Amino acid sequence: MKYDALQTEGRNPRTMHIDAMSTLEQLRCINGEDKRAVEAVEAALPAVAPVVDRIVSGMKRGGRLIYVGCGTSGRLGVLDASECPPTYGVDEGLVIGVIAGGDRALRRAAEGAEDSREAGRAAMAALSLQEADTVVGLSAAGGAAFVLGAVETANAAGCATVALTCNPGTPLEALCVYAIPVFTGPEAVTGSTRMKAGTAQKLVLNMLSTCAMIQTGRVRENLMINVRPTNAKLEARARRILRQLTGCTEKAAGAALCAAENDVAKALEFLEEQA
Repeated sequence: MKYDALQTEGRNPRTMHIDAMSTLEQLRCINGEDKRAVEAVEAALPAVAPVVDRIVSGMKRGGRLIYVGCGTSGRLGVLDASECPPTYGVDEGLVIGVIAGGDRALRRAAEGAEDSREAGRAAMAALSLQEADTVVGLSAAGGAAFVLGAVETANAAGCATVALTCNPGTPLEALCVYAIPVFTGPEAVTGSTRMKAGTAQKLVLNMLSTCAMIQTGRVRENLMINVRPTNAKLEARARRILRQLTGCTEKAAGAALCAAENDVAKALEFLEEQA
């Protein structure tokens, strides 16, 4: 792969002298680049929509959403996957994040792990892939060997494969059935794709998982009716959700949650039956 030709590796003319700027000037400069990430995601929305539709149709047939990436991209995938069970009450195996180098790489950089195609293949093979699964390959550059190997294995299993990249015409895009190209351009600090590219990828991942949860019945109106009330804040939110959807009192909401063993959806069903 010709890294010198990548947009994400280019020098940004708007930040060429960021080292000589005042603190406020540096902040404004970085914030301006972040705005470009949001605009890049907006331009990519027509490519995001069919991926959401495929994820939803796959889940309705027992499929999973699987993210696979390296470095920042991999961490973002694991983050999005880990937040789905408490937020939407889904099993931990429904949305899965795989990062090159394993869980240790979440806290410590394991940059060399991305160079093994075989490791990517092995990581996917361990998941016993099925046709209904959707595998999203995350790579800002679009050429991480670990991700390419993972996608090759997913293709062989008949999965829907998705390339989420920040450069045009990448090897990852060529391998995948779907492509979400989010062109964020050169970073404020040259090559630091943890910045604008990472921001754009996070925004897209939010959309993929959130729309999938909405369309599989885990959100009513704009309320998370399957939230797991595992701390004081979430317990208060659960009672508030029940009050907002049914008009019941705080006491009735608490009693319904207690009777339903803190299952918000069951408590909601109970309250609606009593109405």
